[in-house]
Amino acid sequence: MPKDKSGMHEKIIKAAVAEFSEHGFESASMRRIAAEVGLTVGALYRHFSGKEEMFSALVEPTVKELMTKYKEFCDRGYEVMKCGDVQKLWSESESETRWLMSFIYDHFEEFRLLICCSRGTRYESFIHDMALLEERSTLDYFQRMKEYGMTVKEPAPQEFHMLVTANVSALFEAVIHGFSREEAMHYAQTLDAFFSAGWKKILGI
Repeated sequence: MPKDKSGMHEKIIKAAVAEFSEHGFESASMRRIAAEVGLTVGALYRHFSGKEEMFSALVEPTVKELMTKYKEFCDRGYEVMKCGDVQKLWSESESETRWLMSFIYDHFEEFRLLICCSRGTRYESFIHDMALLEERSTLDYFQRMKEYGMTVKEPAPQEFHMLVTANVSALFEAVIHGFSREEAMHYAQTLDAFFSAGWKKILGI
C-alpha cells in the first residue's frame, strides 16, 4: 500500500470502498474511482498499480490482524490444555465464536468486501480458507490433547471437514445478511448453543 497519507489518498480509499461494495471486484471500475475523486485514470495508477493492489490494500491489514489474533487465541487454548481437563478446555473454546464475531464487527467494512465483493481476487476463497485453517487447528488440538491424557472421538475425515466448513460458513452469514452488531452477537450465542451441543455429542465430551 502506498505510504502517501495525503487527503487525496484518503479520498481514493473511500471511493474504492464504495466502488467495490456496490459493484464487486470484477465489475469495479478504476475509471469511476478516478472520476469520483477528480483524478485522471493515469494519476490514479500512480497511487495503485491496479484494482488487485487497491483491493488488497483495503482488506489485507485486517486479514493479517485476524491471523495474529487467531494464533493468540489458539495459544491460550494450548495453555489451558495443560490442566488436562477436557471440560475446561471446551469451555475456553466455546468463546471462539463470540470473539471472532466481535472482531468481524470491529472491521465490518473489510469483512463485507472479503466475503461479498472479492470474486476475481485471491481473497475469493476466504471462507473456505478459514474453514481449512480451523480444521487444521482443531486436528492439532486433538493431537496435543492426547499428550495431556485427554482424548475425544474423532469423526471420519471427510465428515469432519464438512462439519467444520458448515460451522465456519454459518458464522459469516451474519455479514452476508447485513446483521447489526447486536443481532450478530446474539446470533453468535445461538451458533455456540447449536454447534456446541452437536460437537460434544460427536466428540464424546
